[in-house]
Amino acid sequence: MKRRHLLATAALGLSMAFGGAAMAQDKTKACFVYVGPIGDGGWTYQHHQGALDVQKAFGDKVEIAWQENVPEGADAERVLTQMALGGCNIIFTTSFGYMDATNAVAAKFPNVKFEHATGFKREHPNVSTYNARFYEGRAVQGTIAGRMTKSNKIGYIGSFPIPEVVMGINSYYLHAKKVNPNVELTVVWAFTWFDPAKEADAAKAMIEQGVDVIASHTDSTAPLAEAAKAGGKVIGFGQASDMSEYKPSPRVSSIIDNWGPYYVKRVGALMDGSYQQADAWEGIAGGEVLIGDITEAVPAEVKAEAEKLRDDIAAGTYHPFTGPIKKQDGSDWLAEGATAPDGDLLGMNFYVEGITGDIPK
Repeated sequence: MKRRHLLATAALGLSMAFGGAAMAQDKTKACFVYVGPIGDGGWTYQHHQGALDVQKAFGDKVEIAWQENVPEGADAERVLTQMALGGCNIIFTTSFGYMDATNAVAAKFPNVKFEHATGFKREHPNVSTYNARFYEGRAVQGTIAGRMTKSNKIGYIGSFPIPEVVMGINSYYLHAKKVNPNVELTVVWAFTWFDPAKEADAAKAMIEQGVDVIASHTDSTAPLAEAAKAGGKVIGFGQASDMSEYKPSPRVSSIIDNWGPYYVKRVGALMDGSYQQADAWEGIAGGEVLIGDITEAVPAEVKAEAEKLRDDIAAGTYHPFTGPIKKQDGSDWLAEGATAPDGDLLGMNFYVEGITGDIPK
């Protein structure tokens, strides 16, 4: 799967940016590989804000470098190799599809630290993984969606059928259903992380089917732009970044990926000698998942309900996947009061009961 297409001159650009063989450096060099453009307004934008936070935190003691629009696959391996040869001390690879490339290049450069976002493979001592519990934010969005829909039809634009996305769909639906038993969910798979035209088409198809609340798991603002054309009849949410230009409606809230604290922590640990291999998965409580401002377009009682859910998740008194929950085929998954183990979530490949349609293979 590919998040975006590599610019034709990317390989040349990297060669110029990172130079030849690595040289001894006084500064720590932190490098970032992005699947989209830093101006996408969503996923890559937020990762780049985190990179800029590193620069702000350490000033002239650190150098940051990045490459945009790197496809997931063989191109990523070439980019990572060039970065390692160019003197990067730590490299953050910010998309799921970089997983195999990250581990392959890490094997060749044991003195370089590699950090892979949303993945699970740590095949070498110099590879760490980090993720965010986006499903917690989806629970809050689902609550708003279930309360706000007038047609009882809500939608979700999926990127690729990986556990992170399936997790979000299930959490969104469960919490909409919890507050509105009549709600129905439509899922449209875009099979892209960033393609504004495809994202807009997915939103348009949903709206034509009567969907009036749309969540998206893709990177651009296109779904909100399409919702805005509906004359106040359709609402949605900012994804990955706040997307505040669409406030107060159709964007009524957002999930904000806050990567800065993690990036500052890991680069700082490398600089002070305390760095160790890690597998991080923080959420609302840890500050990596933020719930953006809930606007005045949302009734006060719905806003209060959503904020209470956010606060309960942060306090650890509520888990979005708490039983009883059945799988789509009617089989039992979680018993009354049981919460989902992380392993079940990280490998999630099923819909919960009530969602129609199949997960693409």
